[in-house]
Amino acid sequence: MLFSYHVDLETDEDGRVVADFPDLQGCSTDGADRAEALNEATDALEVWLRYAASHGEEIPAPGPAKGRPVVSADAVTSAKVALRVAMREAGVSNTELGRQMDVAETEVRRMLDFKHRSKIGRLEQALAVLGRRVVLMVEAA
Repeated sequence: MLFSYHVDLETDEDGRVVADFPDLQGCSTDGADRAEALNEATDALEVWLRYAASHGEEIPAPGPAKGRPVVSADAVTSAKVALRVAMREAGVSNTELGRQMDVAETEVRRMLDFKHRSKIGRLEQALAVLGRRVVLMVEAA
């Protein structure tokens, strides 16, 4: 699962730059200029992904960028969303994942809680139990 999506940037009638995610229904934001719009787009993407994952909604695969700017969610948000999706696809409950990881169900709940500061290593372990692995890519900002 890749949580990097392209954005369409357009200037509105007030001169603000609107960043719209065509792959994510209702996900858009704006900024005073291109740089601010892209910065705000990162926040908008993470909020959208957290909401969709928390409500069991389908998270679409990103379409081709075709030269448009691409915005990515941070590593922990991406891992938490991926964990929720993997658990739903596998039909695994918090309790069952906790049993397979030999941890309490409350620890699984914390890993799934977007407000909790989970360690990426623990999320990697949980995803590994579900047959997934985290791949991190670093690129110039």
